[in-house]
Amino acid sequence: MEERGGCNNNKSSSSSSPKGKRDDIYHVLHKVPFGDGPYVRAKHAQLVDKDPEAAIVLFWKAINSGDKVDSALKDMAVVMKQLDRSEEAIEAICSFRSLCPKQSQESLDNVLIDLYKKCGKLDEQIELLKRKLKLIYQGEAFNGKLTKTARSHGKKFQVSIKQETSRLLGNLGWAYMQKLNYIMAEVVYRKAQLIDPDCNKACNLGLCLIKQARYEEAQLILNDVLEGKLPGSDDGKSKKRAQDLLTELRSLLPAPHLSDILTLDDEFIKGLEQMMNQLGPVRSKRLPIFEEISSFRDQLAC
Repeated sequence: MEERGGCNNNKSSSSSSPKGKRDDIYHVLHKVPFGDGPYVRAKHAQLVDKDPEAAIVLFWKAINSGDKVDSALKDMAVVMKQLDRSEEAIEAICSFRSLCPKQSQESLDNVLIDLYKKCGKLDEQIELLKRKLKLIYQGEAFNGKLTKTARSHGKKFQVSIKQETSRLLGNLGWAYMQKLNYIMAEVVYRKAQLIDPDCNKACNLGLCLIKQARYEEAQLILNDVLEGKLPGSDDGKSKKRAQDLLTELRSLLPAPHLSDILTLDDEFIKGLEQMMNQLGPVRSKRLPIFEEISSFRDQLAC
């Protein structure tokens, strides 16, 4: 009996193990956290059921019940943005971010910047970007650390303070571009390129200079992209954009005037005269072959 009982217990444990593995695989595949609270159900509705409206309702329940408030607030804002409810998402973050811990405020700011951009709220976007840059200057960014872990397309990577500063400056430059403040945009882009240069910001700076009709400066910067002198130059999209901007630049150049084409190059003429003097005087205006023909013609005449 004891042996059978032992065998049954083994069977029970072995049968539960595959189920546990299946559960783990399910959560990994769908990126759904473990548990049964409102936040987990909201993620299930968002990622598995593909029902964003139901997900928003459950995210609200999670926020109101204090279940992973910071994550629920960020995830709900992302879903709202996808449904063109960005204004509502902005209001939600501004109203409930006080319930979130200090270490989550930076990521909430990043979500807000995207929402401001989506809504065309340029002044709010510029103000928030300046505030984030000020925190970096004061040493309060990244919760006092030199790097932070970021995530993009499901992959984690480390971001340095220098990279983050350049990224924020690039966003600030683009916001100024949308406000047609090309002078401020140029200043910001040049600062960003000094800190952490890349092709994308170089193209934006080139566009900024084109808008100011400073075509020669723009051409030099865009040529650097095409010649592979900047990080990211191997990116086909960046090279294509640089080439497109150069094409646009050339179409904006004024057509050469006829008088410009016919203007004599004084330096060239002077050099040509010096070359002729070195060759010495020409002995005859007629080539020898013509002199031979002339004497032969005189003989025929006789």
